[in-house]
Amino acid sequence: MFIIDAHLDLSMNALEWNRDLTRPVAEINRREEGLTDKPDRAKAVVSLPELRKGNIGLVVATQIGRYVAPDNKLPGWHSPQQAWAQTQGQLAWYKAMEDAGEMNQVNSLQSLGEHLALWCNGKDNADKAIGYILSLEGADSIVDVGFLEGAYQNGLRALGPAHYGPGRYANGTDSTGKMGAKGIELLKEMERLNIILDATHLCDDAFWQALDNFNGHVWASHNNCRALVNHNRQYSDEMIKALIDRGAVIGAALDAWMMVPNWVRGQSTPRGMNCNLEVMVDHIDHICQIAGNALHVGMGTDLDGAFGREQCPYDLETIADLQKVPALLKKRGYTDADIDNMMHGNWLRFLRNAWK
Repeated sequence: MFIIDAHLDLSMNALEWNRDLTRPVAEINRREEGLTDKPDRAKAVVSLPELRKGNIGLVVATQIGRYVAPDNKLPGWHSPQQAWAQTQGQLAWYKAMEDAGEMNQVNSLQSLGEHLALWCNGKDNADKAIGYILSLEGADSIVDVGFLEGAYQNGLRALGPAHYGPGRYANGTDSTGKMGAKGIELLKEMERLNIILDATHLCDDAFWQALDNFNGHVWASHNNCRALVNHNRQYSDEMIKALIDRGAVIGAALDAWMMVPNWVRGQSTPRGMNCNLEVMVDHIDHICQIAGNALHVGMGTDLDGAFGREQCPYDLETIADLQKVPALLKKRGYTDADIDNMMHGNWLRFLRNAWK
């Protein structure tokens, strides 16, 4: 089964976690044994070889650089210019991976078609470049809206205006409040450039305001259901329905605290909370029941989003184990066509429509 994953933080892992993602996961983890600076040291589940092993040939890969004001206790950069420089370093890593033949930027219908032909040629995946669609998680690093055109020219095709906390353009997870004039200006420039709006992480106020002020294409790269895990990071049924009405696809995320209720960071364990891939299917099924079909869900795992095996389904050793998901969906009664759509077809339909 060919799989598309709509949310991986590859460049963040390469630069901030200092991981050589061209190496096998087991080798990355051996090198991190004894390190304690990150909670997921020696517990990584994502690398380029594992993507190839799992036939995950196309991903949405992020840049990320948060600006934090003096009273903001979240980790981040102290000026927008520093955040911009961080994202440009991340872009340089993606370009280096392209030069090495490890990755291939997909940014148009033509490049999408060429990449799919490569991955569907029946040959072994070992020497195939991983395709990536460039996304920006949180807009804080856009120094001003004039920077967005240059970002588009460098391949940026999706943007989430907010991440955690208050942002320069929009408020995100665990914060409240509408977008100001700068946020609306950002949305209009995204619409002009045909940059996909990633609604993920927008707080409720900003979510509804963004849908009202943006007429372009909208997706949610990695989001689960508030009805199953009651937290503002998740989508309410009303929000899910609004996204469906806009033709969005919602990526199912595999961060355990978003999958099961009452997760306590640093204390809960996946086995102790019975967090497995079946729980992912619960969230997928909830969205499908709201939609009345299987046309609005895909994979958006976030499996390298500052966590690893300590905070992901216990029956997933590496990201290659996404190949277990089709059988779980089939057991729930989904047809082969439904499963194809949820593993890759829905994202492809969305992209072909957005880029036509």
